[in-house]
Formats: sequence, C-alpha cells, structure tokens
Amino acid sequence: MALAKKPVTGMKDILPEEMEIRDYVIGVIKETYRSFGFTPIDTPCMENIGNLSSKQGGENEKLIFKVLKRGEKLNLETAKTEADLIDMGLRYDLTLPLARFYANNANNLPSPFKALQIGSVWRADRPQRGRYRQFTQCDIDILGEPSNLAEIELILATTTTLGRLGFSGFEIRINERRILKAMASYSGFSEDAFDTVCIILDKMDKIGLKGVKEELLKEGFDEGSVDKYLDLFQEGEDRQDGGVSLGDFAGKLEGFLDEDVKISLQEIIDCVEKTKTADFKMVFDPTLVRGMGYYTGTIFEIAIPEFGGSCGGGGRYDKMVGSFTGNDVPACGFSIGFERIILLLLEQGFKIPARPQKTAYLIEKNYPAEKLVDIMKKAKEAREKGQQVLVVRMNKNKKFQKEKLAAQGYEEIEEFFNK
Repeated sequence: MALAKKPVTGMKDILPEEMEIRDYVIGVIKETYRSFGFTPIDTPCMENIGNLSSKQGGENEKLIFKVLKRGEKLNLETAKTEADLIDMGLRYDLTLPLARFYANNANNLPSPFKALQIGSVWRADRPQRGRYRQFTQCDIDILGEPSNLAEIELILATTTTLGRLGFSGFEIRINERRILKAMASYSGFSEDAFDTVCIILDKMDKIGLKGVKEELLKEGFDEGSVDKYLDLFQEGEDRQDGGVSLGDFAGKLEGFLDEDVKISLQEIIDCVEKTKTADFKMVFDPTLVRGMGYYTGTIFEIAIPEFGGSCGGGGRYDKMVGSFTGNDVPACGFSIGFERIILLLLEQGFKIPARPQKTAYLIEKNYPAEKLVDIMKKAKEAREKGQQVLVVRMNKNKKFQKEKLAAQGYEEIEEFFNK
C-alpha cells in the first residue's frame, strides 16, 4: 500500500511562491511591532493538558489536539479515564502559553512587558476557507499596564501593520465585556448565566438572531429575558453602518453599567481615530462577544470587507496570569489573523515591493569543473550586491525549466555551455 502523499486534513503544504509572501509579511509585522517597542519571545508548542482545559479558552477547549502519555506512563490496559491516557496537548492559541511564560519569568522581565510572539497553533476544527487545523498566529500583548494605554497601543500597532501591507477601508469593531454583562443584567439574566449567554451569542454571525434565541431558550432561560436581551442587539443590526453610538447605548444601561467603562472605551476610540496612520474606522459594536472565556474588559476585532469575517482580534484578560500565580496581572493582547491575511493577499495577486533582483544561472550538464569556479565567483559577487542568485544544472527540457523559473520571479536567466 502506497504512503499518503497529501497532507492530513486541515493542514497544507506551502509552495515557494506563497512562502515568499509569508516571509515578507512576517518581516513587515516584526519590523512594525518592534518600532512600537514589542519584544520577540517564543513558547513550546505543547502545554500541560490542565492548563489548556482550565475553562478559559471557550469553545476552543473542545478542539484541543491531545497528546498521549509516553513510555511507561502510558498503560492502555489499566486506563479507566482520559486523564490516565493524556497529560499534554498542542496549544490552541498563543495567549495562554504567554500567561504561563510570564508567570514563570516575570522576575526577569520589564514592567510593563510588551511581548511579540509568532508561531503555529492547532485546533481540531472543521476546515474551510481561511480556517485550518494548523495555522500561524501573530500576537502582541502588554502585561502590567492597567490603563487603556495598552488598548490604544495595541490597536495602533496592529492597524499600522495592516496599512503597511496595503489594506484600507477596514474596521476595528470594539466592545467591552462589562457592557455585555450589563446588558445581561438589564435583561434579567443571573450572573452565573453570563458565560453561557455569551458563548451562544458568539454564534450570531453563523445562526443569526433567530438561532441565538432558539439556543438560549433550549438552555431554559426565560423567554422575556431572551427577548429583552436580543432587542438590544436588533437596534445595532438596524443601523446600515453596523455600529451604534456608544453614548446612546450606554445611556440605556444606566444603573447597570459604570460610567467609567463608557468613558474609558470612548477614550480608546477617540485617541485611535485622531492618531491612526492607516485608513480604517473604529466602530462600537455591542454584538461583539469574542468566544474566549478569559476576556475581562475591552474586546476588539478586525473586519476586512474582502474577507467577510474576522481577520484578527483580541482584548483584555486581567485574570489569566493570576490563575498561575494567585496574583492578578493586567494584560491585553491583539492577534492578527495571519492565514486570512495571506489568503487575501494571494487572491489579490499581491507582489512583494522592492524585492532583490532574482537571477538564475543554468549550467550545462557536462560543464568542466575548473570553469565552474568562475561561475560560483560570479554568483558570489552578485549576492554581495544584494541580488538573489540560483545556480542549477540545465535540464533536458530547457524551455520548460526557464518557464518555471520565470514564473518564480527570475527576471534574468543566464546559460553556460561547454564551448
């Protein structure tokens, strides 16, 4: 039986043309984020299963790739529960690993700490356009900054990056978890029902208001409370621009929402709008939930019209580090949807600007070794001048070989024959 040559479902091989664009985009991301003072770090691809299953990751905890115990620790005959078989899992995002990293290394880090992390994550999800089971995340986080300066810096850094990649006319949709809690209280939901309500509400883009209502009623919630809650969201849907006035909306929640929450959120919106460098709009969106259970305050999401869905997001998670140390640390992060950004650039026929000249040297198969030295010296000199030089043997079907090289961006193709 022949071995499978295709990658496993939900994962993909990356061809050179795409890899070149991916490398360029990562370069822009790193350069931009470093200009905002973010410092690169890295964390392991696997975490203890107890960390990953701590009820902070929302629906993603159902999508963990779990790892069996190894060697003598794995005993299939005596195992009675999953805990007897599994002790680790592949990370489903970069946020929880960062919180563990900070808890373990805080004494050696500045405060506030501005982290930049780029790496693969894994989710046993249903593959679809722009959604894979293995994908790259690009995160920036600020730990130790309790004020909304963290949110402002994160949004400006992320949108500056998108602008440098050629994106414009997109939106940063923003909300506050405490506004969502105030809405739930206003509608008559109990405090312990909040997480369940939010998990269901997060499906609104897939199942609509009607679907959300059906699921809430299935959970046994009072129909009056459900209707009152969804009426608030309906007002947002009636607006053609998809947004509502933060001041007007917060006014309806008077007695359920602290004034400081509204003031802080408005400061973020105003400051970003007045200092942004990219072409985008800040939109207050009370329907925005974000599925992660670890968010405690501000939440935000990137909406790019060409994709028709979220292309990144983040928010404040002030309780996560405390789950490792017992002492809470203010924290806020923003993640770019790297794979979706790459997908959009590929669909738009994106070309890397100002890349080095690419030259190929095709050498006849029987070219003498003593003369090959001269070619290698010539290639060395060209590379020292910043050119990209490929030295390869000439194929029998030279015409096809040259066509493939031209498709890969080689502007010059020199041929060397034994004469």
